Amino acid sequence: MPHDGGARAAVARLRAYDAGLADTGSPHPVPEAAASARALTFAGAALAAVYAPDSGQELRLVEVAGSAGSAYRLPERLTLSGGSPAAHALRTGRPLWLTPAALAGFSEGGPAPPPGEVSLGALPLGTGDRRLGCLVVVSAGVAGFEPEQQRFLERYADAVAGQLHARTGEQAPPRLLDPALRSLRVGSFVLVPDTGLIEADETLLDLVGITPEGFDGKADTLLAHALPEDMHALMSVLEPSAQAVGRRELEFRVRRPTGEMRWLSLICRVAASTDVRPDQVLGVVTATSVLPRSTDDVSRIQWLTAALDDAASVPDVSRVVVTALREPLCADRVALAELQDDRLTVTVLDPPQAVAWPEAWRPDWPDTPVSALPTLQTVLREGRIGLCPAGTAVEPGLAGIGPGGLAVLPLPARGRAAGVCLIGWDASHEFVPEERSLLTATAALVGQALKRAHAHDAEQELATMLQRSLLPRRLPELPGGTAVARYLPARRGLEVGGDWYDVIALSEDRVALVIGDVQGHSAGAATIMGQMRTAVRAYAVEGHPPDVVVSHANRLLVGMETDLFATCCYAELDMEEGNTLFVRAGHLAPLIRHPDGSTEEVQVEGALPLGISADAEFPMTSVALAPGTMLALVTDGLVEATDLPLDEGMHRTRTALAAADPSDPGRVADQLLGDAGRREDDVALLLLRYDGMKTRPIRAGWAVWRLPDAVMHARRFTARTLRRWKVEDVADAVLLVVSELVTNALVHTQGPVRVDLILRGDRVRVCVSDSSPRAPAKPVIVDWESTGGRGLLLVEAMSEAFGTMPVAHGKQVWSELHVPGREPAGAGPAPGTDRGGWS
Repeated sequence: MPHDGGARAAVARLRAYDAGLADTGSPHPVPEAAASARALTFAGAALAAVYAPDSGQELRLVEVAGSAGSAYRLPERLTLSGGSPAAHALRTGRPLWLTPAALAGFSEGGPAPPPGEVSLGALPLGTGDRRLGCLVVVSAGVAGFEPEQQRFLERYADAVAGQLHARTGEQAPPRLLDPALRSLRVGSFVLVPDTGLIEADETLLDLVGITPEGFDGKADTLLAHALPEDMHALMSVLEPSAQAVGRRELEFRVRRPTGEMRWLSLICRVAASTDVRPDQVLGVVTATSVLPRSTDDVSRIQWLTAALDDAASVPDVSRVVVTALREPLCADRVALAELQDDRLTVTVLDPPQAVAWPEAWRPDWPDTPVSALPTLQTVLREGRIGLCPAGTAVEPGLAGIGPGGLAVLPLPARGRAAGVCLIGWDASHEFVPEERSLLTATAALVGQALKRAHAHDAEQELATMLQRSLLPRRLPELPGGTAVARYLPARRGLEVGGDWYDVIALSEDRVALVIGDVQGHSAGAATIMGQMRTAVRAYAVEGHPPDVVVSHANRLLVGMETDLFATCCYAELDMEEGNTLFVRAGHLAPLIRHPDGSTEEVQVEGALPLGISADAEFPMTSVALAPGTMLALVTDGLVEATDLPLDEGMHRTRTALAAADPSDPGRVADQLLGDAGRREDDVALLLLRYDGMKTRPIRAGWAVWRLPDAVMHARRFTARTLRRWKVEDVADAVLLVVSELVTNALVHTQGPVRVDLILRGDRVRVCVSDSSPRAPAKPVIVDWESTGGRGLLLVEAMSEAFGTMPVAHGKQVWSELHVPGREPAGAGPAPGTDRGGWS
């Protein structure tokens, strides 16, 4: 067991200092700007600024941050075609690092007044092919930015670009620099060793696992989370007598309250005492993937172990392997491949450019079995690393990967090879014994991680297939509107959840929209989700009103005797008039974007979630929609997260909905999703743009009396209606259909019978409703001796379309007939609209 008596004594001294201090409660939180300035200082940047293109051919200064914002003044505007470092970096798409001598060669774009000894970096901001602006960083150092500082600032630029892309279209100038730095999870602190008090920002507390409310401002509170084996190194930072004047780096481990062990990297320096303040230790702390790792092999293996533990999928493992091997070993190429049967499947090639690999590797692994590659076959069979120094003859399939040296690593897992890793050097490379030991340890770790990730990927593929099968493959085309949907699975745990949506065409002019969320993320939640979606659809197409549909679904879930509950929002829309009936069972309220661009959260009366009480009531709320209105139904995964309160999330979604262009609902849906990043919950989104019916139908109805001459009265009503509509040309066919359907309803059913006539464009629709739920049965055989059964066959032959559908308290048999000489009804949604739901 490690001996840590000295460390414990030092902690005791810190406690003694703390005992004499008055208890003033939790310290005030560190301002975000101050925390950002500390982190930028350790990255070598005294000043950071963002330039973004405006509507013209200029770059506009949109934000400045850092500890020297007032000392270095940058130009407010720069021309895109000018000679400034920012414009040059944006045009070329590559970072520009300038020492004071190199900066003097640029005519514009530097700090003013021009200080004598400053360095400058210009990093283009972009996502994909888009150029969003430029990040400019200024350093007071003569030697410029160190390589590890450059790598960190490049990551910082990527984060700024992500913030800038997510806030595209906002009216007010967005805050970019602080949120971008916060997304990199870089914490900072100021420690006063004489008192044991430490000023830590919220990011540092979160990395360690302490809430701001539970932090008392004492270094001892932070030390309590560190592992005893790492206490010596940490105490060397806290004790001034052992602190060197220069920069100090170390890595250590903490145990979070959840039991998770996390590796952290610390960089610090001492600020000597002055007349007004004592000695201080200034530092930043981050996850080990952000700051450079130690070149010590033990530290490298420790970092690799922690990084692979966080790698869930095969691509994640591949990225970790490239990061761990290529740059630290100064390698020119790294390839990772899984072994499947007798063939290798490449998971990563770095660099990915085809020109960096031999012809046989363009674009993929050569289509040959392992048996055709003797070097790989021998390595995999013996389970030992194969090292090929410069000049070693290898088979054509491996030639050119490492002319200066090639390392072939078998990746063992559970007694067999899970894959192989190739590391190649162009220049002559000498394999020293220490490097061989490092590669052996690395191969064992990567093999286990690759096997685990492959099982994870197979599980996720199964979950994805399950989720796809439970959600609609496509949405129906709607007269008078366009519906689109999106679904995004969670990116932690099993990527299958309980969110669902559906669009149900109830009739030619009525549609139901439903969105819901079953509690939990598991196969059980997905199963309940599939049952609930099917039940809601079944109850809806039966013709029940919204409150009855939701009530029936609630009783069904209660009867399943499951521990899970579900929320739901159901909307039934009349596509002719725009009248909408909402029912909300514990779900988020729907959002509406009005034709003028304003948005509102619809005040729908709420009720209990489904599955809580069989006696729950579900009131309806009526809302009228005008043509051009967009209706949005969302689940909580879109608007709520650990760091995103629900109210703020709903406000952001409303803001994005108001700023979106409603002409393309598919693009609106994508903009509402934004860059979800590492989602904690799955997300479902359902949008409907209500346009109104292009051709308004004409309707007439008649309640049929059960009298001996009932059919005659129905025919007279029909004839009068057709004359009034001036469609007498189709009267004979319509009268025949009415006669047959009314006769069939009167003879074979009990209760009321009703005839409805609808004229829309060049179609007349005859609907006969009765109280029997059973669909009319057409005879299988009708011969010359039959006394009945010909009516339905005759109706079907006369009709352009014919069918039956359930309605409330019965069914409706309908027939459509073509009216010659009239214009057809308007078409549905515009072609090319993206209606899909899975992302």
